[in-house]
Amino acid sequence: MMAEPFFDFVHIDEYSATPKYLQLSDAIINAIELGNIKKDNLLPSINELSYKLEISRDTAEKGYRYLKRIGVINSVPGKGYYISNADFKLKIKIFLLFNKLSAHKKIVYDAFIAALGDDVSVDFYIYNNDFMLFKKFLSQKKMGEYSHYVIIPHFIEGGEYAKEVINTIPKEKLILMDKFIPGVDGTFGAVYENFEQNIYDALEQALAHLSKYHTLKIIFPAKSYFPKEILDGFHRFCQQYAFSHYVVSNIEREPINEGEVFINLMENDLVQLLERIIEMGYQIGSDVGVISYNETPLKKILLNGITTISTDFRFMGAAAARMILDQSRTHVEVPFKFTKRASI
Repeated sequence: MMAEPFFDFVHIDEYSATPKYLQLSDAIINAIELGNIKKDNLLPSINELSYKLEISRDTAEKGYRYLKRIGVINSVPGKGYYISNADFKLKIKIFLLFNKLSAHKKIVYDAFIAALGDDVSVDFYIYNNDFMLFKKFLSQKKMGEYSHYVIIPHFIEGGEYAKEVINTIPKEKLILMDKFIPGVDGTFGAVYENFEQNIYDALEQALAHLSKYHTLKIIFPAKSYFPKEILDGFHRFCQQYAFSHYVVSNIEREPINEGEVFINLMENDLVQLLERIIEMGYQIGSDVGVISYNETPLKKILLNGITTISTDFRFMGAAAARMILDQSRTHVEVPFKFTKRASI
């Protein structure tokens, strides 16, 4: 027989970035773990799932196919789907919270998921650098619901209060990714960038190539989620090696002159910068230099190659996954590298 209260504990979260078919399958597995669904219980039909959960038939079918593939459910023609195996326990259930989804964040996500393997459930949320949404997501989650909370904490405003929210998470369940937050107490895992030292070291590696230019400009929008430590490292390098240097808040209005190198952080700024340089007739890599923050596959081929300074995003995602699998609470600094291409 069908478990009557099925739709009391199987839900779809519209705010989650986790695919809905995985939300469906994870919810059913969680209900089995809690004893709400038992072996041989019939499950709702595809049509009923689609209607009650407001998902497409394809999504419902995909969720059931996944559960069938991993041996949780089976089906009988004319009778429908039923629980065929309740003798298991999915021990790792992760709440994954990213500030945004971009090309390089996707690299982190893919490496994280690949390193975890199959016997793991991940609920994925994106808060768009909005501190209030970040706080809302964490305040709505029961701290006993997940085995781990993996968080990338970047905010446009309100970041000074992040430690208070993060400190509500049991530290044995916490892994901070990408950015280390001062004031988070206890023993927890962290895979982080050293933003000030990283940009300083990368620019120092580029010094021989930068010597033909006289001015360095970093494009750092006034309202940005990027850590201010990046500017500290930039200023320290330019002062150490006697470069004229400026912080640019808006590339649309900034003069572009021969002998200048622009360092961009935002992908949209890179597009505008390259368009303006080309329109002005300058040669990228000789008249004007361009260095882009964060490596992505496109930058390897764009205009014969854009020079990058970037953390190792695959390392970041894989290292966070290893911490979960190894039950480690260490602090790991992510490698950072300079990649010379034709743009300087």
